[in-house]
Amino acid sequence: MTSTDIQDYIPEDQWPPVSAMLDGFGDQTLPASPALAGTTLSIPTQGGTAVEHVFTDPATVAWDGGSAAYKAIEARPDIFIIDFVRGEGVDGENVTIIWDRNTGAVTTGISRFVTVDGRIRSTTDFTAAHERSSGLVGKRIFYRYSDLESYEHIYLNPGTFTWNCVRGGEAGLADTDRCMMWDVAEDLYIFFWTEKVMTVEAVLLIDLREQRSIGRMFGWDDPAGEPVILPFNSRLSVLNTTEYPQDTHKH
Repeated sequence: MTSTDIQDYIPEDQWPPVSAMLDGFGDQTLPASPALAGTTLSIPTQGGTAVEHVFTDPATVAWDGGSAAYKAIEARPDIFIIDFVRGEGVDGENVTIIWDRNTGAVTTGISRFVTVDGRIRSTTDFTAAHERSSGLVGKRIFYRYSDLESYEHIYLNPGTFTWNCVRGGEAGLADTDRCMMWDVAEDLYIFFWTEKVMTVEAVLLIDLREQRSIGRMFGWDDPAGEPVILPFNSRLSVLNTTEYPQDTHKH
């Protein structure tokens, strides 16, 4: 039995906290790559300048004034998704970098918290070298994040998608939220979404060829008053692709 069999609409005031996903998603199972150790990458800041980031070893990235533990996953040959968190608590930021060393293109998403009307919300600033895409539009994709967690996405247009938790901690929850997508390689996309109910920012790679997604969610747990950092990977299946009728006749 899944939520589609047993549950109906769930009002927002009955939604669980963001941390409800933590146990079901488990740990990111794809291995970290040591390939970036000894390399340097210049990452733009919100002010428009760039900061040199040195991957000093397979697990540590350093910059002028700080360092952090990072994980780099080689999604395809010489295409990496890199994640690290800098700062703590409400000042924490989750940095995700997609670096295609075949082309030199680097897209960076930095998720952070902001206060809106006295409530902690989140936002993500992008510096994108990849081109915006519509390649996922019309697709309905089923994602298996673990044996416990399954979701589906329906991509409505380049900036809007619908998600539905089929099984897991958010079973029965569904919403339509803002998103963005970029082309990286054939059948490989950067995908971002932000949620209007929960304080969640997600940045990931969707790989239709390898039938998987790799990424993270960065959110705020209201009851606990702390960030929720959720790296994940999934197995995916394209359920169908919608093609609209090409009506050319006049009514």
